[in-house]
Amino acid sequence: MRQLTLFTYILTFFMTTMADAQEIAILKYGGGGDWYSNPTALPNLIQFCNANLGTRITPEPETVETGSVTIFKYPFLHMTGHGNVFFTDEEAENLRTYLLSGGFLHIDDNYGMAPYLERELKKVFPEKQLEELGADHPIFDQKFKFPDGLPKIHEHDGKRPQAMGIFEKGRLILLFTFECDLGDGWEDPSVHNDPEEVRLKALQMGANIVEYAFKS
Repeated sequence: MRQLTLFTYILTFFMTTMADAQEIAILKYGGGGDWYSNPTALPNLIQFCNANLGTRITPEPETVETGSVTIFKYPFLHMTGHGNVFFTDEEAENLRTYLLSGGFLHIDDNYGMAPYLERELKKVFPEKQLEELGADHPIFDQKFKFPDGLPKIHEHDGKRPQAMGIFEKGRLILLFTFECDLGDGWEDPSVHNDPEEVRLKALQMGANIVEYAFKS
C-alpha cells in the first residue's frame, strides 16, 4: 500500500509538470526493433519548431522507456523504427495511463513496423482501433497548411500516406503516420539526399503535429 501511495504521488507530480511543459522525448520500446533509428531527425525537428513556432524545446531529446514513470514528464513522445515492437503488460498499462492523462504519442513508421505495432496497441487499448484522419482534421491546419492531408516523403510500396489515430473523448491522443516516412525527411540533408522542398514539407508537417499536441 505504501508503494502504491508513493507511485500515485510521483504520478500526480509528473502529470502536473507535464501540463505546463513543452518537451519531447524518444520512446524506447522492447522487441528488438530499432527505436534509435533516424538519430538526427528529432533534433532537426525541434530546431525547426523552436525557430518557427516559438517553442523552447530542449535541443537534444531524452530517451525514455515505455514502462518508466519518467514518460509523464513529457507531453509529447516520439516513436519510430523498422521492425518488431513489444510491450509487456506493465508497459502497455503505463502507456495507456500516460495517454489518458493528457500525453501524446506520435509513431512514425520508418517502414516495416506496422504489423507489430498494431498487435501491441491492442494491449494498450483493447477497446479502441486506429482510425484514419481526414484531410479536414485540425492537425493539417496549424501553422502550416496541408489541405490534402499527410504528405508523401519517401516511396516504399507505392501506397498512399495515411495518418491513423486513436481518440479519447474526441481528443487525438496517438498519431500513427504510415507510408510517409516523416522522420526520414527530418534527417540531415546528407542522409537521404532529399530535395529541400521535400525536407521542408516533412518539417512543416512535423511542426504541425507538435503544435497540435501542445495545444490539445
